[in-house]
Amino acid sequence: MSFLSLRPNAISCPRLMAMGFSESDVISVLQKIFATQDPRVHLGIGDDAAVVATSPRSVVSSDMAVEGVHFKTEWSSAFDIGRKITAANVADILAMGGRCDYLVAAVSLTGTEELGWIENLARGMHHEATLAGAVIVGGDIARASQIVIAMTAVGTALEPITRSGAQVGDSIYLSSLPGWSAAGLELLTREISLNSLAADMALSQFSAPTLDYAINFSGASAMVDLSDSLMVQGGQLAAASGVSLALNQTLFAKSDEFNELNNLATEINADVWQWILGGGEDHVLLATGKNLPGLHIGEVVAGSGITGLEMEIAPVSWSHFQP
Repeated sequence: MSFLSLRPNAISCPRLMAMGFSESDVISVLQKIFATQDPRVHLGIGDDAAVVATSPRSVVSSDMAVEGVHFKTEWSSAFDIGRKITAANVADILAMGGRCDYLVAAVSLTGTEELGWIENLARGMHHEATLAGAVIVGGDIARASQIVIAMTAVGTALEPITRSGAQVGDSIYLSSLPGWSAAGLELLTREISLNSLAADMALSQFSAPTLDYAINFSGASAMVDLSDSLMVQGGQLAAASGVSLALNQTLFAKSDEFNELNNLATEINADVWQWILGGGEDHVLLATGKNLPGLHIGEVVAGSGITGLEMEIAPVSWSHFQP
């Protein structure tokens, strides 16, 4: 749905906002931010739907961010929240070996937001989409009791890379070291304030994770986005491929970032492996194959699950629906 096709419904009204501006004011701001001259977009925002050029094999994904679950407005700026939900969608396309082309965003607002906050949310979305080479071509807004952002990504993957292609004898790689977002979340939840580059990095990666756009995993046999955690998504890849991922913890330390993250964990009496193995939302890519770039962390072997971890306490990964 185009932003121009918005209509009031049973729980909204012509004046969506209560801060001295109308729904049409919001739409006008969004039109300006998301305006594009991209030749792939034949008809953008302004009609009932966008018209775009698609590939012979498109890849589609969607993701959602809910206030109080995925972000808090007191922790993250509107710009960073916009970047974060966009990055989450783009990462799913990248994890399929694809390129993100278009994004559509649907946002519920409470009616108490300032117009400037909404504008910065849109600017954050636009910023991350531009980094990915994608265009935001439409969406919807509505009123609700909390902020919810749902986004759909459409991309191109002529030769999709799935979770089921890992072979015994492949090596295991990460696009970068995971754990920074989990570290930032721990700093915030424990209300720890540190004046250090590592702490700043953790807070920044929690608020708006940096995707590894430059890394080339096109030769991977299998790949997955670590949105929930290395343990969860690694286990899913192993199960889909019918193999075991034998991780080597000593290889993680070869990352330039490991010492910084480990020192931060030591400083606040946290477990760095809980962050690396159990933390999510870094949107690091996990790939298997031979002679790939990135951080080499182990080998694909016969068996099932994930092996090679020597930990006193198994890492706990977050889930929407805990038992």
